[in-house]
Amino acid sequence: MSKTTPDTGAEQNPATAPAGADDLDAAGAQLSTAPTETAVPGSFGGNRAPGPAGRLAWTVRETIGWARWFWRQLTSMRVALLLLFLLSLGAIPGSLIPQNGSDALKVEEFKQAHTTLGPIYDKLGLFHVYSSVWFSAIYILLFVSLIGCIIPRTWQFVGQLRSRPPRAPRRLNRLPAYATWRTDAAPEQVREAALRILKQRRFRAHTAGDAVAAEKGYLREAGNLLFHVSLIVMLVAFACGQLYKTEGNKLIVEGDGFANTLTQYDDFKSGNLFDDDSLVPFSFTLKKFTGTYERSGPNKGTARTFEADVEYSKGADGKPQHKTIKVNHPLEVDGAKVYLVSHGYAPTVTVRDGKGKVIYHQAVPLLPLDANATSQGAIKVMDGYTDPQGKKEQLGFAAFFVPTFGGVGQDSMFSQFPGLDFPVLALGAYHGDLGVDAGVPQNVYQLDTKNPKLKPFTDDKGNILKARLLPGETMQLPGGAGSITFDKDIKEWAGFQIVQQPGQGWALAGAVAALAGLAGSLFIQRRRVWVRAVPGADGVTVVEVAGLGRSESAKLPEEIGDLAALVHDTAPTRTDAEAGSGSEAGSDAATDPDAGSGSDAAPDRRPDAATPVPAEGEQKK
Repeated sequence: MSKTTPDTGAEQNPATAPAGADDLDAAGAQLSTAPTETAVPGSFGGNRAPGPAGRLAWTVRETIGWARWFWRQLTSMRVALLLLFLLSLGAIPGSLIPQNGSDALKVEEFKQAHTTLGPIYDKLGLFHVYSSVWFSAIYILLFVSLIGCIIPRTWQFVGQLRSRPPRAPRRLNRLPAYATWRTDAAPEQVREAALRILKQRRFRAHTAGDAVAAEKGYLREAGNLLFHVSLIVMLVAFACGQLYKTEGNKLIVEGDGFANTLTQYDDFKSGNLFDDDSLVPFSFTLKKFTGTYERSGPNKGTARTFEADVEYSKGADGKPQHKTIKVNHPLEVDGAKVYLVSHGYAPTVTVRDGKGKVIYHQAVPLLPLDANATSQGAIKVMDGYTDPQGKKEQLGFAAFFVPTFGGVGQDSMFSQFPGLDFPVLALGAYHGDLGVDAGVPQNVYQLDTKNPKLKPFTDDKGNILKARLLPGETMQLPGGAGSITFDKDIKEWAGFQIVQQPGQGWALAGAVAALAGLAGSLFIQRRRVWVRAVPGADGVTVVEVAGLGRSESAKLPEEIGDLAALVHDTAPTRTDAEAGSGSEAGSDAATDPDAGSGSDAAPDRRPDAATPVPAEGEQKK
């Protein structure tokens, strides 16, 4: 992102500009790669010549001028920040309003519940925010803004790396940090010592004329560019993740398995560019689920062990491998991750018809209602049953299960511990038509008791037939209609979330690189240093040390003071009587604004003398 840089005098009238102003501007040139922003344009076409040719030429110049101006605005900092802000605002409805790509059923429910807002949201694309025209436009403009800023600044930065620091300004005492003294050492000796010291302090330094020019802090701009490139990487990774992601859930009972195909999921969400062939081919079987819980204390019932032992294989002919999936320790297979997200119980029941024939034997998963695994669900016998008269029917049982019976509440049981200490299964029996063949989707964990074709079995008092069963007990259906047995084999089930989201690694790398680049651009200072050594009017060498930073910093005077002290060790201040007279002459010369570079600096200022530091871009008066 580009930003406006202050002009340090380029627009001053030459007649009124102070002496050395242009020289000082050259010394501070290219301390940053941020382009200078132009003002709001007037007419780019200039004076229009008469005739059609003049009008055409004027129109072309005007069009090109406005296009260049709009391009500068698009690649400016304020527009990039505005686009980032709009992007964050645009993501808000995508989080608050149901989306077609993730839950189309909730979208339809929202439209039915909000007959006025629904059509408006639909026209605005709020039910598919991330694929809408306006969100895509913001996203693309942000890309263009960042790329349009990075490319020219990168080339400019490469050019700065290949170039040398500029020559010293004629009047170094105009710079923010400055020190000077007089010495008996030869100018060449001073410059050689300064060059050696600067290189030891990792400055890029060279001798230019009568001074040594050096520069340091290039990593500041490198960090700035790295930050912007990382933003692009993160945006690309985010876009790929949203467009190609898949996310589904599967409930698996101990002993059952799963293959990563679309038909195997209980529910499934995907990005707009998802393809069935992009699913990673693998399968796994839940061998055993292990859950242990705190038995006493204030954390009673809290899970201590929560893990699923699985056997998985890659592809169709992969070698079986074992893995224990724990919370936050998923199974990873070629970019797909399998997370353990839930757990419950699946009581095994056996249903027999009136003749004693087993028509149903299965572990039925029930959904927990609380932290103590009080669970409910439905047992549906859809095929193979005939009533005592030989008529085909379907059976349904409303099931309520507690792993540790804690007593009877208001018409229901409750569990006092999530472990299998005292399991009880409560059942309510129904017969008739479950409605599963009507073509209308229904919840597999609920019975549609409002269905007029589904009738309850009744007891002697005319109430719905209900019973509470311990493991091994059986409930008999009235009229010789059969029975249902609560087997002693109580299995457990685990809920898994299978996620594929490409670009996560790139997003993480981009985030880390962005932080590193931001730290570099904030804490590294770009600065230039000059050490001049020339003979004074009396033949005594005058040494000047000055520095200029990209921004105001208290560290720059300290660094110049340290550098001046090191050079001073090689070329100490002259202290005899001749130095005193020379100092007086040099001081007089320093007050003369038209004095030459050899006598324009005040030689009586020592390396540790305090120097006022003006703000960035401000010239010393």
